[in-house]
Amino acid sequence: MLKLTVAPNGNPAAENTFSTITQAIAQIPKDNDEPVVIEIAPGTYEEKITLDRSRVHLVGTSAAECIITYGDYARDLMPDGSKRGTFRSYTFLLDADHVTLENLTIRNSAFPRSKAGQAVALYADGDDLCIKSCRLESYQDTLFTGPLPPAPMQIGGFTGPKEFAERRIGHHYYKDCYICGDVDFIFGSAIAYFENCEIASIFSEELPAEPDGSTPVYGYATAASTPKGSPYGYVFDHCRFTSTCPEASVYLGRPWRDYAQTVLINCELGGHIRPEGFHDWNKPNVRETVFYAEYGSTGPGADNGMNQRADFVRALTDEEALRYTKEKVLPDFHF
Repeated sequence: MLKLTVAPNGNPAAENTFSTITQAIAQIPKDNDEPVVIEIAPGTYEEKITLDRSRVHLVGTSAAECIITYGDYARDLMPDGSKRGTFRSYTFLLDADHVTLENLTIRNSAFPRSKAGQAVALYADGDDLCIKSCRLESYQDTLFTGPLPPAPMQIGGFTGPKEFAERRIGHHYYKDCYICGDVDFIFGSAIAYFENCEIASIFSEELPAEPDGSTPVYGYATAASTPKGSPYGYVFDHCRFTSTCPEASVYLGRPWRDYAQTVLINCELGGHIRPEGFHDWNKPNVRETVFYAEYGSTGPGADNGMNQRADFVRALTDEEALRYTKEKVLPDFHF
């Protein structure tokens, strides 16, 4: 097994020791099929990273100590005068299979959202991807769980590294992670299982009250684009939905595409969650095609028998909930 080390002041004379993560990745063969471990020493690494080698375990000492950060954003102008767009704004592009990221902070530092627009921290597109004890930090579009949907809604909407790639539906596992943002900050088409994660909706900037004086909407935690016919989309198991936003000002999700699936199992919901739970993105037709469901939700944001959830949100039975174990959602996975 190949073992590489990265440290901010890495000794270039030392074997397999590098000062940047990009340098270490470059040492791995493009067609790699052997396990590789890249150990990340404490430090802040200001890098825009592409990991396109399979069977890599990138591990830091702790997310608090090992920080990968960059500040690209969607509204930034490219040399040709076009906007960078969402899918070129990433800090870390994970474009490979059988990869584990552990004990890392991956941050997009672009802010405020009113200036930056979308700013992806982690763009994860692959199969058998495991993200453990990581912090994924940005505002709008923090975590993209690829692949892209089949076609963009507007010309140029998918400009980026995977625009013309085959759309392969990957399986992702997020364990003990902290994922924060405000608008659609977990989005994409993958089958993704989130276990014991904190999903934090952050207050980014003051919004004016609605015309009727009600609290404005401060965000949407998810925006799935689950393909039609997929057995699963997003599953959140024993996760905590927290926030610094006002009461009843955030939705659990809205459908980026018509067959979005998001299921919550035994999750704790803060008071920031709106009574309706999910939003239809002003597309009434999707109420017949999306699958939004909950089982065993607790906390002030849970429905608790008040029957205030939107009419297209399901309450799972005990038997139905058994379908959403990680072993069933992610068969043959390397947990």
